[in-house]
Amino acid sequence: MDKLAEAFVIALKMIFSGDPVVMEITLRTLAVSASSTVIACILFTPLGCLLHFARFPGRGFVIGFIQTLYSMPTVFAGLLIFLLLSRAGPLGELGLLFTTKAMVIAEVFLVAPVILGLVISALKGVAGEAAETVRALGAGSLQTGGVVLLEARFAILSAFLMGFGRAISEVGAAMMVGGNIAGRTRTLTTAISLGIGKGEVAESIALGLILMILALLISLLVHITGMRKS
Repeated sequence: MDKLAEAFVIALKMIFSGDPVVMEITLRTLAVSASSTVIACILFTPLGCLLHFARFPGRGFVIGFIQTLYSMPTVFAGLLIFLLLSRAGPLGELGLLFTTKAMVIAEVFLVAPVILGLVISALKGVAGEAAETVRALGAGSLQTGGVVLLEARFAILSAFLMGFGRAISEVGAAMMVGGNIAGRTRTLTTAISLGIGKGEVAESIALGLILMILALLISLLVHITGMRKS
């Protein structure tokens, strides 16, 4: 118990003193997670809007399939990207495996269903009443879509935050395609996993505390945006 308390004290000192290794891992984690979330938002928000407003056979099945991918195992996402980027894969010549770029690609693949499904849900939550109101005022399809997007902006922002939370907390995909290389591809989750195995308890606690603080901040922001939405 004394050793655990001592490790906790050392962990706090590492955080407040700005330990270079801890700060480096934290900044890399934020950069990779933010990059993957932004890319996923840019690519899949328009697709979510299209799936919401469009009407075509099998639409319900497509949306249902997207929602089932919310819980896609991170190691499975990592496996797919690993096979894609490995030397035997179609993109192996790019040499992206075991780089932060590979980690971003894997996390985009992991975050995409979350953002896509939650954007569709956000639009569905306001579409009926808002669309009927603006149509009654003589608005066209484009104007109606714009109003619905505006009304759903806080719910869509919550979707982005949830995607970021999914990216920052995953470990399987980042370890599989990044390799957990010190000074290059090590993130909060992969460093904690390795640190515990090596007996580096204090550093693991420091990284775990930072990860928990980030997770709580994301949850708080999601709660705030939810209140604004309501």
